Amino acid sequence: MIAKLIRWSVGNRLLVLLGAVIIAGWGLWAIKTTPIDALPDLSDVQVIVRTSFPGQAPQLVENQVTYPLASKMLSVPGAKTVRGYSMFGDSYVYILFEDGTDVYWARSRVLEYLSQIQAQLPANAKPALGPDATGVGWIFQYALVDRTGNHDLSQLRALQDWFMRFELAPLPNVAEVAAIGGMVKQYQVVLDPVKLASRQLSHQDVIAVLSQANQETGGGVMELGEAEFMVRATGYLKTLNDFKAVIIKLVDGVPITLGDVAFVQTGPEMRRGVAELDGEGEVAGGVVIMRSGGNARDTIAAVKIKLEQLKASLPPGVEVITTYDRSQLIDRAVENLSHKLIEEFLVVGLVCVLFLWHLRSSLVAIISLPLGILVAFIIMRYQGVNANIMSLGGIAIAIGAMVDAAIVMIENAHKHIEAWEHQHPTEKLHGETRWQVITEAAVEVGPALFFSLLIITLSFIPVFTLEAQEGRLFGPLAFTKTYAMAAAAGLSITLIPVLMGYWIRGKIPPEKNNPVSRWLIAVYQPLLAKVLRKPKLTLIIASLLLLTTAWPISQLGGEFLPQLDEGDVLYMPSALPGLTAQNASKLLQQTDRLIKTVPEVARVFGKAGRSNSATDPAPLEMFETTVQFKPRDQWRAGMTVEKLMAELDSKVKVPGLANIWIPPIRNRIDMLATGIKSPIGVKVAGNNLTEIDQVAQQIAQTAKTVDGISSAIAEQLNGGRYVDIQMDRAALARYGLSITQAQSVVSSLIGGENIGEVVDGRARFPINVRYPREWRDSLEKLRNLPIITPLGSQITLGTIATIAINDGPTMLKSENARPSGWVYIDVRGRDLASTVASLREAVSSTVKLPPGVSLNYSGQFEFMQRANARLQWVVPATLAIIFVLLYLAFKRLDEALLIMVTLPFALTGGVWLLYGMGYNLSIATGVGFIALAGLSAEFGVIMLLYLKQAWQKRIDSGHTDNSDLDAAIQEGAVLRIRPKAMTVAVIVAGLLPIFLGSGTGSEIMTRIATPMIGGMLTAPLLSLFILPAAYQLLRKRRHGKVPL
Repeated sequence: MIAKLIRWSVGNRLLVLLGAVIIAGWGLWAIKTTPIDALPDLSDVQVIVRTSFPGQAPQLVENQVTYPLASKMLSVPGAKTVRGYSMFGDSYVYILFEDGTDVYWARSRVLEYLSQIQAQLPANAKPALGPDATGVGWIFQYALVDRTGNHDLSQLRALQDWFMRFELAPLPNVAEVAAIGGMVKQYQVVLDPVKLASRQLSHQDVIAVLSQANQETGGGVMELGEAEFMVRATGYLKTLNDFKAVIIKLVDGVPITLGDVAFVQTGPEMRRGVAELDGEGEVAGGVVIMRSGGNARDTIAAVKIKLEQLKASLPPGVEVITTYDRSQLIDRAVENLSHKLIEEFLVVGLVCVLFLWHLRSSLVAIISLPLGILVAFIIMRYQGVNANIMSLGGIAIAIGAMVDAAIVMIENAHKHIEAWEHQHPTEKLHGETRWQVITEAAVEVGPALFFSLLIITLSFIPVFTLEAQEGRLFGPLAFTKTYAMAAAAGLSITLIPVLMGYWIRGKIPPEKNNPVSRWLIAVYQPLLAKVLRKPKLTLIIASLLLLTTAWPISQLGGEFLPQLDEGDVLYMPSALPGLTAQNASKLLQQTDRLIKTVPEVARVFGKAGRSNSATDPAPLEMFETTVQFKPRDQWRAGMTVEKLMAELDSKVKVPGLANIWIPPIRNRIDMLATGIKSPIGVKVAGNNLTEIDQVAQQIAQTAKTVDGISSAIAEQLNGGRYVDIQMDRAALARYGLSITQAQSVVSSLIGGENIGEVVDGRARFPINVRYPREWRDSLEKLRNLPIITPLGSQITLGTIATIAINDGPTMLKSENARPSGWVYIDVRGRDLASTVASLREAVSSTVKLPPGVSLNYSGQFEFMQRANARLQWVVPATLAIIFVLLYLAFKRLDEALLIMVTLPFALTGGVWLLYGMGYNLSIATGVGFIALAGLSAEFGVIMLLYLKQAWQKRIDSGHTDNSDLDAAIQEGAVLRIRPKAMTVAVIVAGLLPIFLGSGTGSEIMTRIATPMIGGMLTAPLLSLFILPAAYQLLRKRRHGKVPL
């Protein structure tokens, strides 16, 4: 069938060329329109339910909101994990779905189940779905700064909430624009308890009157004359004087206004997030969160254009400062890999010219490369795969192998032309005769080459089976490599024969005149002769060389992925719980100033607590500082990323803060996927918070003794401080008070309850009622807090309640509705796999678990374990597929087995080079070994193809004794050394720019290329001797004893 397709392509060559032109145009369009990002979207399909429950403590939020929601969401179809966060005033429930679930189907199902549970939630708890965005969605951050001092933090925050947000949110692919830091302006009604008591007023009377005084209504339509007039009645409270003029009641015809019993002012609302810039003080800002699957670079470009347009609309003195811009990383990554692709083109072209010694023949191979790449981009475009580090990397590692078939075909065509000219010395090869010679040359090797490229294509099946994060990370690489190789396989039997017919013309130098060929033959021929004299000894030596890989394998560590240099870095320490916003601001400014002292740092933007986004469930004690570095050419001489991180770590030493430095994108992905912000996390689940806390602290202390662990932080579940007010029911009954009325004192007068909003144009600002601070800033004053009962008597809070200070949780976490405590563990100077093994051993021997408490190791280690488990059965299945393809190519079981036996020898160079480079085994190196298996099989196919051709000639001529077999092996192996050497050379040459390269994305790509280069150096060397020796043994097995 393949031979027929080759003949058809040559016969319809104009149609084939037209198809190539169409593919070229279509591919260029695909390149221009393919979405671009730095990394694939690695986040799980997830839906976030954020519930605002103002003024409520974490334990109460957990009991009344988070637990009911989480337990209900466990029933949502496709939900695999439900993670809950309960913190002051807010509940976050993350529902993570199985891979492949459509995000909008998931959102609709969550909404359905939310409607069922909503009636059971407290009246003032308001749940809402978070944005249709993921951890990769944080693409752009900015700060609003007024260096003139004319605008305070509340005005900057209002500018963000009511101007910037509405201008940026409509942009394409923007899911949410969330506010960071600043202060929300609040209208504060500070009641005077003495004046209230003297006028026999309760706080509930004031709240009711305020609610009635702040509203507007319409009065229908009136007809006056021949016109219609719409009727409206104003009534919104707009100014402080409006508040003071609100009449509470009449006493003997004299109105008592709010100004008589309260002081009204504007001030900041209690906040759970702080932002700071460059250690210079607090700022307000915003973060642009991109919709899942959007084009990051186009979205950021649109945001930048819009911000430039908005500068004219900002108040005088206010400026927008970019604090995080992912487009810089995207541009660096795309530029880096684009340069690598160009370098690979040039190196592969140079190798082709060097070996073929004919420029136009080399162009045949070189021209087929971009067409194969364009086909990959076309399929990427319609499949929805973004152009990113991994998808472009898949094309990059395929380039060398893509021209293999073309090279062998071209070399075979040279041989056939040389043979024809030898047979017809007086004639000139042209016209239809030329096309026949070219066609026969292509048909001779085409089917086997097609199957060899098919083997490389299908060798990536194990990568397609990876799940979760590792699958989403390497899936684009596997797709593009597969598409590029499939395109190369298709072009090898369609376009390549046509281009050979048009371009292999003129004087073609004989192979014996090529100095490279002469040198290769001179070196290889005497060595092969020795091997053929003692084939068994050769196989024994090769087996011993294979066994030497046992030692470096035992020395290699294990990790999920190497750290990716994103250009920026996140500083994410955790402070002690119970931190106030004021103290958080001081600590944030202190750490930002220390970071800014490092010369390579360009900008520092710190955030403590959470932004106004459902994708950011951070407590106030969690710091998140984005550190932007200057361009590399402005760094000090000899400074590297590793040295820079070490210097930062040594400079930033603040008591109470444990340092963790992590890449921004990687962190958000891990935080949303597992909740763990460090490479290793230990989740302690149980029912008793005290037991969970104790076990977590023991694990953290044990972890610090393990070699390679730089920090271990256990979240303190009971690190918060509570003022517990225990109501006395008998006393309440004595004074005619209900629990609700008594608790209203706590929620309103002590905590300060928002009772409405001031409408100021499009802006909305909360109205808050409370007692003065001096009445509630100590336990004794709380006990003496005056209360007016429904019977009109005046009592104190201490009369009806017991007040005490106790410890409690600052934030509660749960997983699948079970409370849990988390331990964050950072690793440096040691591989992940051995560190976790040592940690598990240490924890199991020193930490005794109480009944009902369980441990779960999470983070990147979890991904590594899952990937390894999947590969253990998928790799053998792939080898079976390769074996079937080899059998289809050669139609002989023994010959297919012969190539399969040589595959393990490719490991030798790959393992030793990994060890020499000091790399750990990881998913990236595993992908490299998987790719190596296909390449090694391809080389075996080419070698066996030439051996079979040479032997078949002698069988056809009736020469089948042992001397003829040796002569056939010499011809097939030695005289056809050039195409085999070219195959190895173009593959290695194509990988060298990746292997030797640096820059964004090189950490992963280098680890993929390392085993491929190492294996392609040893596998061909071994196969050049092993395959001929084994083939000799295979053919002599019926001819008596074979010499050792």
